[in-house]
Amino acid sequence: MRSLLLSLPALLLCAPATAQTAPAQAPAAVPVQAAPEFRARVNELAEILSGKGNYDAYFAPAFRAQVPKEKFNQIVAQLLVANGPYSDLQHLEAATPWSGTVTVEYRDALATARIAVDPNAPHQVTGLLINGVTAREKTLDEVAAAVKGLHGASGLALARLGAGAPQMLVEHNADRLFAIGSEFKLVILAELIRATNAGERKWDDLVTLDGAPLPGGGYAQKPAGTQVSLRELATQMISVSDNSATDVLLKALGREKVEAMMPVVGIKDPARNRPFLATAELFKLKGVGGGALARRYLALDEAGRRKLLAGEVAATPLSAVDPMLFKDGKPVMIDQLEWFESPADLVRVMDWIRRNTEAPKGADARAVLSKNAGIPPLAAGKWQYVGYKGGSEPGVMAMTLLLQARNGDWYVLTGSWNDPARDVETGRFAGLIGKAAELAAPAP
Repeated sequence: MRSLLLSLPALLLCAPATAQTAPAQAPAAVPVQAAPEFRARVNELAEILSGKGNYDAYFAPAFRAQVPKEKFNQIVAQLLVANGPYSDLQHLEAATPWSGTVTVEYRDALATARIAVDPNAPHQVTGLLINGVTAREKTLDEVAAAVKGLHGASGLALARLGAGAPQMLVEHNADRLFAIGSEFKLVILAELIRATNAGERKWDDLVTLDGAPLPGGGYAQKPAGTQVSLRELATQMISVSDNSATDVLLKALGREKVEAMMPVVGIKDPARNRPFLATAELFKLKGVGGGALARRYLALDEAGRRKLLAGEVAATPLSAVDPMLFKDGKPVMIDQLEWFESPADLVRVMDWIRRNTEAPKGADARAVLSKNAGIPPLAAGKWQYVGYKGGSEPGVMAMTLLLQARNGDWYVLTGSWNDPARDVETGRFAGLIGKAAELAAPAP
């Protein structure tokens, strides 16, 4: 599925670390003083993030080579659409005289940006990384109200986990089915957890690529005979939502076994997701002949769909998929052909994963799930453990977090947003879920 853009690529320059012996009693830390030229560049950031300013004069050649002006302008436009107009620079915290963190204020959100400037004239910016966007809402009720007010349909659930059934603390459309994008990959992870816990598989078991065409990802161009561990495939599938890793892992574990996990992990309507589609299959169904394959697929019963997948869909080359699929931002049959779960389903899925990954046997799975926190550092830092999976395509946005508080209590926070008529604002939604995670953390 399409990747969620939450940050700018960066070329941050870091001074090499040196080892030294700490004195018996360290003196009080002296605040770092930002160089005047660095402050001047930070002040000019307002023009840059407003879509104005001189891009070529502001950024160093190395940054411009990695982030061309056209790409940078697209990211700035995306930030403005998601968060409203730029408002102000709130706070600068210098890490060195030539680098630091600045809080950027938009109408609907606050963004944290790391910025680095060349100490040599003309003191151009060498690195800029937006590494956290959080909504401005101040309470969970305000976040829930904002989610309810989104166009299309939305759902939200915050639940405390324990020995019994999850206890819902906040819920909106918790039992409504939503298209969830790449969050379907949590079910594949659950089957891997079951198989490794049962001794049927080991995390270091190797899968040999057979050379079959794969959707985009790190394994699409690997030659036949390449070996990759289940651990690596799972890590890539969850942390960066690698579609090629997903399809390899689904095939290795077995579609039927993954399907059998759906009722086990608490999905109330597993039939809606049978057959359990690989990403390449979804792309072919939606992207060949203007969706002609999808319309035929949807008209069939489950047995007929399986036959179509095994025959014509399998034989259709990935090159036949419209290269513009998903690129125009228009939703494609998201209410008919996708992976579907309710917020309450996702709470139960994460609860099953929690229960079945208790240490030490669950260390591998929890490490995979926590590789990408999915929320800004400020929100993630309030929790002892953050596991995350999200998903999106035009008209679809979903985020689910497994959270352990510093007092040891466990929670799940999940949200979904669908609109079959228009795309959704992924940045705004991510900001709301990040703010909910921040607000939901119990006091230490």
